[in-house]
Amino acid sequence: MSTQADTSADAGGQDGSKLLVLSLVPFLMVLGNSMLIPVLPKLMAVLHVSLLQAGLVITVFSIPAGIVIPFAGALSDRVGRKIVMVPALAVYGLAGLGAGLSSWLVPHAYAFIIGFRILQGIGAGGTYQLAMALAGDMYHGKQRVKALGTLEASNGLGKVVSPIAGSAVALAVWFAPFFVYGLLSFPVAAAVWLVIRESPERPQAASMDQYWQGLRRVFQRKAASLLVTFLGGATVLFILFGVLSYLADILEHPYGVGEMARGLLIAVPVLFSAVASYLAGTVMQARLARWSRPVVAGGLGLIGCAMLAEGVIFNPFWAMPALVFQGIGTGAALPAINTLVTSATSTSERGVVTSLYGSVRFFGVALGPPMFALAMRVRPIIFFGAAGLAFAVALLSWWLINEQQMLPGKMVKPARRAESARPRVRGRRRQPT
Repeated sequence: MSTQADTSADAGGQDGSKLLVLSLVPFLMVLGNSMLIPVLPKLMAVLHVSLLQAGLVITVFSIPAGIVIPFAGALSDRVGRKIVMVPALAVYGLAGLGAGLSSWLVPHAYAFIIGFRILQGIGAGGTYQLAMALAGDMYHGKQRVKALGTLEASNGLGKVVSPIAGSAVALAVWFAPFFVYGLLSFPVAAAVWLVIRESPERPQAASMDQYWQGLRRVFQRKAASLLVTFLGGATVLFILFGVLSYLADILEHPYGVGEMARGLLIAVPVLFSAVASYLAGTVMQARLARWSRPVVAGGLGLIGCAMLAEGVIFNPFWAMPALVFQGIGTGAALPAINTLVTSATSTSERGVVTSLYGSVRFFGVALGPPMFALAMRVRPIIFFGAAGLAFAVALLSWWLINEQQMLPGKMVKPARRAESARPRVRGRRRQPT
């Protein structure tokens, strides 16, 4: 008895350490953009560039990542997740160091920064989405919901920490955040290589024709649900990063808020997003699978309401309650979407499907800052348009997401079996066993 309990405890500890290491990957990846958001006004002043050009520092990171992600996912389905993730983390860190050194040593460094950010985005393309796919491989049922919720919460925690950390290190010198990427990437890469053990059961013997035929069958059966979940993830992050970049700029110019205070204010909505992600993915793990469709639709609806409020409240301090609701909607929707996407396929196609989802997420992040930069001129149009987009995707999610089709039966049916097993007749005394 004790031996079995000790073995179970050891297995739980090993699973905990693996999940902790996997959680470091999304935490690190979100630093790629979020650390720089509060620094963008200083970058504009030092490099003498416009708000649109400063926003491109975010965009040129996200677009290459979005392009690379599907290829990295397809490759990981064939050769394994770790063998793709570890070199990608190294490229991510080296490119960050390159951007930092260019900013330090080159007089007119904007073009060099853009080049290294493109390379950094290429490295980022082989990281977070593969961590999600690997979690889908390693965990099943409720444990998968919990693991994916933990990864999204780690991503949210990174969003909380990164504006504050970016503002703090930029107090020394504005380009210091670039060096943080290199200092963190290599230890995380080493931890992934040493701690994570992939299952040897990988269908590598299948031909590429069989692989793509299987992927085609997945989209033929689940196209509507998959496309709506992809669109939902992109919409949530498009609005989040657009609002955060806009908030950083107006706090700097009309209101003169300092870097550290700016980072703290930007962290408010993402703090509530991280808390909501943790609650949705861990505390509610037994119900999230069955409630995924209303959770996605409700989260997007909450974001839409927040956009309507932010479109008419010009003072960012008065807009904080709306930003809180936006963060809650973001944190509720993303874990549910992640669970739907990673559970929709078998292990053999999970990498590329999850990576396609990651691509549209990155494209959403890439489009957010330059689009919301236009809000300086046409604020109501941008915010009301974002609200309309969120409401439209919420309705599509409600109508088109099919949990029974997307999720394994064991994730949807246990609660129904448990409910049917309850005594139906009131007042009947249960017989002693």
